[in-house]
Amino acid sequence: MTKLLEWISVISAIFAVWYSLIAGYVKHPVLDKNMNLIMISPIIFIILFGLYALTVVLYRVFTFNNCEEAAKELQEQIQEAKRDLREKGIEL
Repeated sequence: MTKLLEWISVISAIFAVWYSLIAGYVKHPVLDKNMNLIMISPIIFIILFGLYALTVVLYRVFTFNNCEEAAKELQEQIQEAKRDLREKGIEL
């Protein structure tokens, strides 16, 4: 199963539960008291998902590793390529 199908399945299941609560298929006094919260719950979930995504992105940006050895090796390769091009008569 691909990730897309997993996401569609989960969202469909959540939507089915939410719709059954809104349409009145499930009856309970607690649900009647909190109908306003149930109505806006999709908006709350979208906001919470956005905050989670932002947190994950910021955490991964702040904990990104610098590879000093790789940067030094890349600079050496650039200098070597420039020397090779100069030897072949190509000016940069």
